[in-house]
Amino acid sequence: MIICHDVHKHFGGFHAVDGVSLEIPAGKITGLIGPNGAGKSTLFNVIAGLYPPTSGRVTMGGEDITGLPPHELFAKGLLRTFQIAREFSSMSVLENLMMVPGNQIGESLWSTWTNRSGIAREEERLRAKAEDVLEFLTLTHLRDERAGTMSGGQKKLLELGRTMMVDARAVFLDEVGAGVNRTLLKTIGDAIVRLNKERGYTFCVVEHDMDFIARLCDSVIVMAEGKVLARGAPAEIIRNEQVIEAYLGTGLKNRVVAAGPAVLGATAP
Repeated sequence: MIICHDVHKHFGGFHAVDGVSLEIPAGKITGLIGPNGAGKSTLFNVIAGLYPPTSGRVTMGGEDITGLPPHELFAKGLLRTFQIAREFSSMSVLENLMMVPGNQIGESLWSTWTNRSGIAREEERLRAKAEDVLEFLTLTHLRDERAGTMSGGQKKLLELGRTMMVDARAVFLDEVGAGVNRTLLKTIGDAIVRLNKERGYTFCVVEHDMDFIARLCDSVIVMAEGKVLARGAPAEIIRNEQVIEAYLGTGLKNRVVAAGPAVLGATAP
């Protein structure tokens, strides 16, 4: 579905992304892992239109989307979340969801004078959809609370809910588990799996928690020093000595090969 063709992103002499070619298949959950500074978030930002690539191409469904701004990619169904949630803190949880769809009738000053009934109908439709999203994410009890009072994990669920308010084709999740307790992380993981299985969402997940990655992902891509180091099923990646060395260094590699997925997740904050 989304293919990176020899993508580079340089900041001066620093090659944050250095010739990455990879594919994120439609209808699958793909993990993107690597040690800190591997270039994962920079690649996300290039794909999502926050950074133009220095060179290379990005396509989605065969269409060249290289360098398109985020609002155009949003309209095409490519969405991303951020490691630090970006809610409208003074608005209610329900209102945060209702704000998401673009080109609402009420955004036009002329329509506020001439089409009040149309605005009311659209608002009722968006409210009903937002209520369904809250029920799906088990956040109904927080519908009228200010979003700024939510816990970190609840804010991550709210960000996931925003993707459900539009016709998302591909969703990029940047460290969705960062700062989230285990109970809420399971809830988030369950929601991602349901969206994938029941609604056909395509996900790409950047995450350090390898237990979470192993539970969710169909395949995993590993980056190190701006390049793709390895790719494969989670079980293969966890045992890949090159991957372990990239996380822990040569000196510790042999001590942890048999220690399981938690070892990789524990090496990065």
